[in-house]
Amino acid sequence: MIIPELPAYLTSLGGADYKGLIIALFTFTAMISRPFSGKLADKVGRVPVMVFGPVVCVVCSAIYPWVSTVAAFLLLRLVHGFSTGFKPTGQTAFLSDIIPQERRGEAMGLLGTAGSLGMAGGPAIGGLVASSFGLDAMFYLSSFFGFLSIMILLGVKDTVDKKHSFSLDLLKIDARDLFEPLVLAPSIVMLLTAYAYGTVYTILPDFGEFVGISNKGVLFTFLTVASLLVRLIGGRASDRWGRKPVLIIATSAVVVGMVIIGTAVSKLQLIISITVYGFAQKAMSPTLLAWAADLCNVNHKGRGIATLYMAMEFGIGVGALTSGFIYGNDARNFLITFFTSGTLSVFAFMYLMVTRKKGITVSR
Repeated sequence: MIIPELPAYLTSLGGADYKGLIIALFTFTAMISRPFSGKLADKVGRVPVMVFGPVVCVVCSAIYPWVSTVAAFLLLRLVHGFSTGFKPTGQTAFLSDIIPQERRGEAMGLLGTAGSLGMAGGPAIGGLVASSFGLDAMFYLSSFFGFLSIMILLGVKDTVDKKHSFSLDLLKIDARDLFEPLVLAPSIVMLLTAYAYGTVYTILPDFGEFVGISNKGVLFTFLTVASLLVRLIGGRASDRWGRKPVLIIATSAVVVGMVIIGTAVSKLQLIISITVYGFAQKAMSPTLLAWAADLCNVNHKGRGIATLYMAMEFGIGVGALTSGFIYGNDARNFLITFFTSGTLSVFAFMYLMVTRKKGITVSR
């Protein structure tokens, strides 16, 4: 809901040169919080970790209207990242607990579809509310939706049987909590392709304005609507034919999407290109989640899922920061910015081809 409006909001505060930090700071905090959320999901339970995420959303969204300096805005983005650092970790681990492996891809696709519905409506609603009632109303509405999420989660039964009471000792992280080597392969693919995600969410609002699209949220709506059916198809396809074949096709499509976006010069071209990228990225997401869940140790599922998300956030953060630097508020740099993202996705494609031939990992 708020992402499409944040670049202009930061510019109004005098921070036009810091647009790359909007996503980068958010994902940095999400990334460094993953080891904690993974450990707590395994020890304290999935539900408390899921609840903590939207609590952060409620508080941070309610504070945005009171921010008046660039430094305060960037600090708030840093704190807001804890929401994504906790909610998806507990949520994905919870889902993998209750779904059999042979339908895990389909389940991750359903979860992603639910998220895509929110991501499809959110930007359009946010843009409409912001233009009709102002940014403050948009931020408060975002906070309200976070509150509704908390209310739903309070009625969910946890799947962790032997839960520990929370204590500060559980926040002590050692080397084993930082990385789960069993999920190395999907994490590498996630890292390389997530760069494009960070680029899209950082640069797309300016690109939309450049080609004459006034409601920047509409572009994100096209992006997420394109993903709705693909998440279901991609997840189920990975259950039937294997994770790697689906990922090979998806990474190829990401490359195509980045090339087409980079060369777009009109509204229609940009909408078509972002739709292609939406198809590709959303087919990949549930497949990577299912693949990581396949490989996880059952007693450390939270840690394995957290490792995958850390790779995602690192890729998104670097993508957002680097693309913001390459773009430099100069429309002539759109091409090189998106071509860089496409190049990294080529590396992901090559890695999948090599590991498939060598028979690395257990998921075809």
